[in-house]
Amino acid sequence: MALRVPKSTLPQLFKEGYKFQQGVDEAVLRNIDATHELSEVVRTSMGPNGRNKMIINHLEKLFVTNDAATIIRELDVIHPAAKIMVMASQQQESELGDNTNLVLVFAGELLQKAADLLKLGLHPSEIVQGYELARDRALSILEELSVDKVESLTDRDQLLKTIKATISSKQYGYEEFLGNLVVEAALNIMPKNPKDFNVDNVRVVKVMGSSIHESRVVRGMVFGREPEGIVQNVTKAKIAVFTCPLDISQTETKGTVLIHNAKEMLNFSKDEEKQVENTFKELADAGVKVVVTGNGIGELALHYLNRYNIMAVKVLSKFDLRRLCRVIGATALARLGTPTPEEMGDCDIVETVEIGSDRVTVFRQESSEKSRTTTIVIRGATQNHMDDIERAIDDGVNVIKAATRNPLLLPGAGAVEMELNKRLQIVASKTPGLNQHAIKKFAEALEIVPRTLCENAGLEATAVISRLYAAHYQEGNAGLSVGVDVENETDGTLDATKAKIFDSLVSKYSAYKLAADSAITILRVDQIIMSKPAGGPKPLKKEGHWDEED
Repeated sequence: MALRVPKSTLPQLFKEGYKFQQGVDEAVLRNIDATHELSEVVRTSMGPNGRNKMIINHLEKLFVTNDAATIIRELDVIHPAAKIMVMASQQQESELGDNTNLVLVFAGELLQKAADLLKLGLHPSEIVQGYELARDRALSILEELSVDKVESLTDRDQLLKTIKATISSKQYGYEEFLGNLVVEAALNIMPKNPKDFNVDNVRVVKVMGSSIHESRVVRGMVFGREPEGIVQNVTKAKIAVFTCPLDISQTETKGTVLIHNAKEMLNFSKDEEKQVENTFKELADAGVKVVVTGNGIGELALHYLNRYNIMAVKVLSKFDLRRLCRVIGATALARLGTPTPEEMGDCDIVETVEIGSDRVTVFRQESSEKSRTTTIVIRGATQNHMDDIERAIDDGVNVIKAATRNPLLLPGAGAVEMELNKRLQIVASKTPGLNQHAIKKFAEALEIVPRTLCENAGLEATAVISRLYAAHYQEGNAGLSVGVDVENETDGTLDATKAKIFDSLVSKYSAYKLAADSAITILRVDQIIMSKPAGGPKPLKKEGHWDEED
């Protein structure tokens, strides 16, 4: 009697339109293929010689960048397994702001190695078990591999060595110049207790024109527009902040005014003017010297502001307005009126400075105990270039923040990955059972970092990797910090510690943990069930104006 194999019951369980995939071939290996595609996209952007990607997002905005965080934010990834990796990378970006590319590349390589084991016949749960053991062992070994530490967070040279590698991976060749800007900005706002260091206090303002070498650090908060009235500079200023427009308030309902003669006509507008004048006179009497608004300023309001020598500044970004309130200790008011002394802010100097051909407004607090803010003014020929420099600066500031949490530094240039590889291979050889295969593959996956650095720099990857293996397998820890020399001055290898190429321990620790966790999560999936997308047919995109007749 023939054996009757029952069909899958899933189609009867769900409504029409559901998609489902199950089993190793359909679910697991397809997931691995999708994640490999994503990691290959960002892999070529890794390291100092990383290539740029040109991305046009759904709003048709152009991005030219090699920053993985920006690439995955602008790519609309819809595959559920790839989304898990994207979320892990975004978590790394929000927590530490650096090594986002490493999360994607390493997780993709772990899954690729897992695919080899699956084809050999291992069960996903056996691979998961081995990967978990390898992850825990790797994270414990990582702390033993530190070769230096940040001795003092107020020392310029100590901070500079921390951020050099991070900035050179984004802006290779400008790491010294940009590193000095970031360190100067960080030291300007470094609190007495470095653990209270706030990355929000370092702002970036982009002023188009000139070259990157004209970029500089300005103490205080800079806004890229000049004041509206004739008052340009104020010292020891009391500041009122409004989110509403400084203008004659419009009534909600429309009314009709009947005017009988010319005298009534003159008096009608006079009363209105008197009301506006009283508002600004009260502000001047309260000692307000600067008015900041997040909206427009009417002509009549500007006339009275000039008459009472009040400086008027327009700040259109609500985030900048909020940050300014924090710096000057003010409360933003939603309606026009005289603020109470508690609602007013104060600032030592509000001045207009010329940067290039643009005039900008600077709010500066001179005394050190007040909330200090510093701004890095970036100059550049194109908006895309300035955006990329801003991302490099942002990463540099985040690495300094990471150093306040843990000052230990690891050797960079792929040296720490090769050393971890060596140590995990030793662990694998001593591990009984099937777990040893997964631990071995985990160790091999670490090789992807130095290999990628070689490939992106145009070196012969296999030859350089074999030299790195030879260096790391020397007696003792002689080859601990031997990494890839992307400039290829000798044989493609260098001592990362002597070359002062360091990575932050806390950042690498988090990246490996998130990458391994996301890879393990994806390997645990054995079925994908997708419901039918909601909504009707999408409207056709029509060229020209939609209201025009055909």
